[in-house]
Amino acid sequence: MKTATSTRIIWAVVVLLVLLVGVPLLISASGRTDLYYTLTSVALLSIISAGVWITFYIGCINIGQGAYALMGGYVSAILVMNYGVSFWLTLPLAGLFCAGASVLIGLPILRLRGVYFAMVTLVLTEVTRLLALALPVTNGAKGIVSIPLPTGISIFGLTLVPDFATLANPRLAFYIVAVLMMALCFLGLYRLVHSRIGQLCQSLQQNEELASSIGVDIAYLRIIAYAISSFLGGVGGAMFASISQSIYPSSFTVTDSINFMLNCFLGGLGYVLGPMLGTFVLYFGWDMLFQTGEYQLLIFSTVLIALMLVLPNGLLSLTLPGKRSA
Repeated sequence: MKTATSTRIIWAVVVLLVLLVGVPLLISASGRTDLYYTLTSVALLSIISAGVWITFYIGCINIGQGAYALMGGYVSAILVMNYGVSFWLTLPLAGLFCAGASVLIGLPILRLRGVYFAMVTLVLTEVTRLLALALPVTNGAKGIVSIPLPTGISIFGLTLVPDFATLANPRLAFYIVAVLMMALCFLGLYRLVHSRIGQLCQSLQQNEELASSIGVDIAYLRIIAYAISSFLGGVGGAMFASISQSIYPSSFTVTDSINFMLNCFLGGLGYVLGPMLGTFVLYFGWDMLFQTGEYQLLIFSTVLIALMLVLPNGLLSLTLPGKRSA
């Protein structure tokens, strides 16, 4: 057991070094600095998708993660633009705001069984978009633009994080932050899954009646999982708003919510790293089919359906057979 854990830690460190050192060196050599934005987007989308994966882990279908990404983006932008709050402080605040909203939404419906939760989340993204259009604080359809780049962080004269506006290539800085956030997200997810709470959550997925009969508070666990899921969505949305320096009601739509769900299916619902791999394949797969023109959506949908039929446990089942939540 210790050997397996040590091997995983070594592989995690190697992958992190490749992402933080190897990838920037390759991009610098190629001169394709635009790739930083692409890879940063993939990292953030995988974080948001990881939140959806958590709700699947307790046996609930979540089709509303785009709502919390949109909420998080607006919360961060409003705090930065209207109140001068540091962007770095708005990240956890955006996540906490979304977690609080999810608890209010989840308290009445997560006690119910069946498709009620999926039905509510299906309309949640559109409701959030309409609220963003209607509320004065969100500036309606005009959105919030010209969001300043993150400021630096210094302690006792020591600069921990530089002011992004002074950097020659802020995209590289955003990429590094996004990769570190992604690493922390999936490390935390792995730890959660292998904790007592994670084992109880898995029992809900397998048999709710049996779990309830042994004293498991089903509603309580569902609410916790949904709050964590929404927290990740809010943090990811806040980062997106900062990178693009703008946020609009259409920044995250129902289509995005569906894609977050597909990322989990494609990578593998039984694997912690499923959302990460699924996001990578879905994002770049769509771009690779751009050359097919009007047939892009048809080919993409056909391939996606075929993969799900052939590999119902996701792409990771090819390399990790039988190792659920690995």
